[in-house]
Amino acid sequence: MTKGIALITGASSGIGEALAREFAKQDYDLIITARRRDRLEALASELSEHVSVDIITCDLGATTGPATLIKAIDTLGKDVDILVNNAGIAHSDDFHCSDFQQVEQLIGLNIIALANLTHHFIQPMVKRGAGKILNVASVAAFQPVPSMAAYAASKAFVLSLTESLSEELRGTGVSITALCPGLTKTELVED
Repeated sequence: MTKGIALITGASSGIGEALAREFAKQDYDLIITARRRDRLEALASELSEHVSVDIITCDLGATTGPATLIKAIDTLGKDVDILVNNAGIAHSDDFHCSDFQQVEQLIGLNIIALANLTHHFIQPMVKRGAGKILNVASVAAFQPVPSMAAYAASKAFVLSLTESLSEELRGTGVSITALCPGLTKTELVED
């Protein structure tokens, strides 16, 4: 018997993949999403020996990404008990030298998609009186980071939103937590 369903964004590699493995070990069924279907399928093949795994291929950085994911989950007809907002990108360049399309993409994924998914899934959680949200921020959320200004600012947003919602949700049965890892060897830092 599983404990519920965890939705994990950015599950095709790095921290998202590790969290998917951990939730599966803890007997949670999974909905995993990312852009790379082949990697999601490989992960699902491995984890589906123990739990149910649904795959949704989606680019949350696209303007329609969050709506596409929400519609696909609605089609599954499953309640999300735990939302893990892990999908994110980082760029390293002085802000004035950056391609602004990259800045917009970063804001779209790290801030807009996260806020959109949090807003959508928090409502039924509050109605049920149960649920958890884990937002992956960064130690960069705690201070400005020259040459990664937009990334650090986006993670400061994630941390601030999470801390504010933690207070707003007090007594609802829903909890929200920010994970603030330091520099971690993942594809995010290898690009």
